[in-house]
Amino acid sequence: MHRRLIAPGALAASLLLAIPASAASYTPGAPGIGDPYYPAYGNGGYDVSHYDLRLTYQPRTDELEGTATLLATTTQDLSRFDLDFLLDVSEVRVNGAKASFGTSGEHELEITPAKPLAKGTPITVVVRYSGVPSTKSAYGFSTWHRTPDGAVAADEPESAWWWYPSNDHPLDKATYDVSVAVPDGTQAISNGTLQSSSSRLGWTRYNWRSNKPQATYLTTLAVGKFDITTGTSDGGVPVVNAYSKDLGDNDGAARASVERTGELVDWLSGYFGPYPFSSAGGYVPNTTTGYALETQTRVYYSPRQFANGSNTSVVVHELAHQWYGDDVSLKGWKDIWINEGFARYAQWLWSEHEGEGTAQELADYTYASHPADDAFWTVAPGDPGAENQFDTAVYDRGALAVQALRNEVGDDAFFAILKGWPKEHAYGNASVDDFRTFAERVSGRSLAALFDTWLFQPSKPAAPSARGAGPAKSAETAARGSVPRPRSWKKIAATDTVHASTARGR
Repeated sequence: MHRRLIAPGALAASLLLAIPASAASYTPGAPGIGDPYYPAYGNGGYDVSHYDLRLTYQPRTDELEGTATLLATTTQDLSRFDLDFLLDVSEVRVNGAKASFGTSGEHELEITPAKPLAKGTPITVVVRYSGVPSTKSAYGFSTWHRTPDGAVAADEPESAWWWYPSNDHPLDKATYDVSVAVPDGTQAISNGTLQSSSSRLGWTRYNWRSNKPQATYLTTLAVGKFDITTGTSDGGVPVVNAYSKDLGDNDGAARASVERTGELVDWLSGYFGPYPFSSAGGYVPNTTTGYALETQTRVYYSPRQFANGSNTSVVVHELAHQWYGDDVSLKGWKDIWINEGFARYAQWLWSEHEGEGTAQELADYTYASHPADDAFWTVAPGDPGAENQFDTAVYDRGALAVQALRNEVGDDAFFAILKGWPKEHAYGNASVDDFRTFAERVSGRSLAALFDTWLFQPSKPAAPSARGAGPAKSAETAARGSVPRPRSWKKIAATDTVHASTARGR
């Protein structure tokens, strides 16, 4: 027998050869997806394709128990990854094997799988959890809203942390199955279509499905005692609406507004193209919040939206988001103009339809209402900053930019852009730059200067001199103080803070 002698250096080399060359590349996924407005929101290292949420909720105590199953694919060689979540976790499994976990930061659930995961690996993540959502907060706020008979999860730019673990950023859209058990006599409402419901031992389970990609902030959960109405629009879109049974004096106005959802979806389809989802509708819970939110297929409305009577304008705004914001979602939160500018412009189009002021008249009045030294003009809708993301200027100056585009390219090209955009980026994500590029392609015009002037310059644009359009007239007549206020202005202005959360003071 001959013993082979190996020099220390050769031994080290042989050991390195025994380790896969890629092992050194396994690194933790980033604790944020890379959005400069919200650096800790979302996560890196994987992409979710589907969420399966099986929940049990007790309204009396606000106790929530759940098992979340996430189907995802790794986008890097991954040693560890995060989910955004606040409740108490009892177990995590990755591809069937128990994983270790811990928490960090304000809302990070750190998961270390039993074995590192190579890039491109399909993964199944199971998280078992429980807690009382109303006792949890992050950054000093909560987006979980208790009601007299239940609770609501609906907020922007975040709400998922309080009820399920997620990759919480619009860039990572996914499909959903949401199954919720609640005490008999109580309903659970979520996005999409109700697949089934069944009762057993004093509990009723509702199974909802969203079969088109959906951003996490557009998911919603409402538990309470509702009056639920169903129907189908003339265009064939199923409609599900729900109203808390204790809305009081706001009940009639809420129903008179939200029950027109089917009609308004069909009307908006004429401008934006076919409705992109399997159902439409809205719900009005008994909350004290003051905002509405375009939660996908099932819009959230605060009763306060109807305190002064019916308001179809706010319904138009939120339904317009189903195309501009939900179907085509923003790439980063700085792209909020594509959501809010066009939803506000839809209200202007509705005003014109109702004979209460044309889009041009509303543009003239908006332009004239803000003198050059008004702080309104210092907010750039194309990149307003996180602190101004829901500023009135993003809505009103944003709609002015849309009208300026219309006047620049003409109606034929404009309405082709309006309808073509949701088709071009269906169920995906896009930026303001992407929109400008698309508008230039459709119109055959260079639009860089127009977009810079109306969306990015921190000053009041000069009245355009071409095409007898834009707020040119308003610049001239404003000096005489003679720009008439359109009849629709009051109702439109009432929706200026539709996304201004009282919970966060936005």
